[in-house]
Amino acid sequence: MTLLLSHLSRHFTDAAALDDVSLAIAPGEFLALLGSSGSGKTTLLRILAGLDYPQTGSVTWGGHDLLNMNARERKVGLVFQHYALFRHLTVTENIAFGLRVRPRHARPARAEISARVEKLLKRVQLEGYGKRFPAQLSGGQRQRVALARALAVEPELLLLDEPFGALDAQVRIALRRWLRNLHEELGLTTVFVTHDQEEALELADRVAVMNRGRIEQVGTPEAIYQQPATPFVCEFIGKVNKFELRREQDRLICGALELGADPWARRYDRAVAYIRPEHLALSASGWKAHLRHIYLAGSVAHLELALDASEQIIEVDVPSEDLLQMSLQPGAELYVEARTATVFPLLDAPGEAKPEDRRVLKPHQRA
Repeated sequence: MTLLLSHLSRHFTDAAALDDVSLAIAPGEFLALLGSSGSGKTTLLRILAGLDYPQTGSVTWGGHDLLNMNARERKVGLVFQHYALFRHLTVTENIAFGLRVRPRHARPARAEISARVEKLLKRVQLEGYGKRFPAQLSGGQRQRVALARALAVEPELLLLDEPFGALDAQVRIALRRWLRNLHEELGLTTVFVTHDQEEALELADRVAVMNRGRIEQVGTPEAIYQQPATPFVCEFIGKVNKFELRREQDRLICGALELGADPWARRYDRAVAYIRPEHLALSASGWKAHLRHIYLAGSVAHLELALDASEQIIEVDVPSEDLLQMSLQPGAELYVEARTATVFPLLDAPGEAKPEDRRVLKPHQRA
């Protein structure tokens, strides 16, 4: 069943948490809601869970009005960032809680509850931990208990509110890959809220990037990264070098950077070009720069350079193996060339550049 969100708006005092949000989530899809704090992603998740309601708009699921159902009727499993486990209950009792508090006519028999809990303990790789209390578990184990509790009620929609936010980096990596495998095994429709772009790009089938209560772009992780629809998405996803361009006759330039002929036929006087560090390369000719710092990060080295023509600071990514062969030191003189740039017009009036105005161009060294 497709989950259809249509024109949702939610205001708190005079601030818009959601501003005319529409989105379709396919059955069995893993969708990530990605955005910074205050972008509206958690408000959207709470509306799906039945913990909040919009002022306007609708949510339908398989033709049924989800907003007219209470939280219990929605068949939703919800996992919070801080686990929300009952400290005085064992792991087994925490997982079984949602089943045991059901009305008598809907409550499974004790034997069925026990069998379901044991099956879930095995699924989340916590066999033998049923008699422990939350305080006796690691953070990653507690998060798996919280997920097992959400799955115990056999939800049709799984909602995850930054479930790995309180965990250290190594545990997060292991758990999110485990979660992706679990999702593929169960085939549940899953909505995952995060502010961690790496998490969203690695886990999700599609990513919805949110900003100030609006969805800026929805697409596959590859499309979001390689084909950003707006300047915000371009800056929010990954690293970029930003160049503000101005018109000189029929060309747009910024110091050493030139885009050649105006791609908008003089409709705009200014533009902004985004070039990712991996789209820059050290070369025998190009923009002259000086090396300021080298930041090693495993297989990739991040080089911080200052362009001679404009003194602008840029970052270039090179393989660490190549760096060792170059024997570079801070202060070295280098040349840089750009393979590709994503360019948007820079509007004088308030507003956002439209996705259709986006251009992908090959920059040139200015003569």
